[in-house]
Amino acid sequence: MSLPAVTSFEELDLPGELLTILARRGLTTPFPIQAATLPSSLVGRDVLGRGRTGSGKTLAFGLAVLARTAGQQAEPRCPVALVLVPTRELAQQVAEVLTPYAHAARLRMATVVGGVPVRRQAQVLNRGAEIVVATPGRLKDLVERRLCRLDRVAVTVLDEADRMADMGFLPEVTAFLEQVPGGGQTLLFSATLDRKVDGLVRRFLKDPVTHSVDPSAGAVGTMEHHVLHVRNADKDATIAHIAARDGRVIMFTDTKNGADRLVETLLASGVKAAALHGDKSQPQRTRTLEQFRNGEVAALVATDVAARGIHVDGLDLVVNLDPPTDHKDYLHRGGRTARAGESGTVVTLVLPHQRRRTARMMATAGVTPLSTEVRAGDEKLVRITGARVPTGVPVTVPDPVVERPRRNRSAAGRPRRPAPARSRSAAGGSGGASRAQHG
Repeated sequence: MSLPAVTSFEELDLPGELLTILARRGLTTPFPIQAATLPSSLVGRDVLGRGRTGSGKTLAFGLAVLARTAGQQAEPRCPVALVLVPTRELAQQVAEVLTPYAHAARLRMATVVGGVPVRRQAQVLNRGAEIVVATPGRLKDLVERRLCRLDRVAVTVLDEADRMADMGFLPEVTAFLEQVPGGGQTLLFSATLDRKVDGLVRRFLKDPVTHSVDPSAGAVGTMEHHVLHVRNADKDATIAHIAARDGRVIMFTDTKNGADRLVETLLASGVKAAALHGDKSQPQRTRTLEQFRNGEVAALVATDVAARGIHVDGLDLVVNLDPPTDHKDYLHRGGRTARAGESGTVVTLVLPHQRRRTARMMATAGVTPLSTEVRAGDEKLVRITGARVPTGVPVTVPDPVVERPRRNRSAAGRPRRPAPARSRSAAGGSGGASRAQHG
């Protein structure tokens, strides 16, 4: 039986330093997923929490992990709490949210993801970290090298469990849970629940308290859903007009090459755009997100690598350049806007031959969109998306990663000069992206 929900953080048995930093940040009233799950998780119960992306799940499990870990000290390479997430971006977001609270509670955190040198992460783990936030691929690598052990983990969190299942990480997740000692606490949070996730729940969660906040998992009152019917010949111009709006926008496309090509087109038309996908190195992806957050980039063209784990304050528009085939992808793409009670709009561009399939996908997602026929320059398009006519004056965006000067010296004994910083441009793309895996 679950404990009743609370109406304020003060009602919870949280360490004083956590209550202090919550109050300092103006957080007094928990979001529904936090109010429902924290009373049970703080007393050590296993919890199965379902809530849409952006509903406050990170603090829901994060405060429980911090409170349950407070006062403990990890031995080298032996964390006492483990947070598993599907992507690097989500790992970084979780770490960013929880780090101030961890500092207040005098707990050390380590982020373990691909795209970063193993040695650097091994050094952090060797110094001791009570809480490890990890993607499955890199954690598997560290465990196999005996650079990280899971036999002291007392609290385990599986965040976005459905996405980890979709990405094929269930064997790794299962292996990790088998290494964690029995008798510990497991918290599983997911936006959607299917048979794969149910298997994990039945096997590893003990009499879990289940909370399903916002059962539609995405179709919320603060989010508008629009299907814009466009003609093949007018689609490119429609995209350019939306991208030129006054304000930031994330545009989702299915392929990495398609993202890169669209960025070149938008830069040539006067829109400051950048691509985010799996062929970018982790430093490039991190810097591109910084550019998007600070306004250097107005249109972020992304594949599904960005559909989870990215939080940008004030983002009010997400555009699906093509309808996603899976309703879960639709919900998680749309979850980049209307986060934490804010409002936002999700727009999906649909060609004539895509109408029937899109209608089925929306119905499965539990979404009833407003459908509108539009063309570039239409007042309807302006009203829904804020579209504007692009300037047509080509622009550039600074390259996301500037290489550091080499330390070795030339034959004459003088340091080599660093290569000049490059920029993305209509002619040059993003310059030398290296291949990187999700985790």
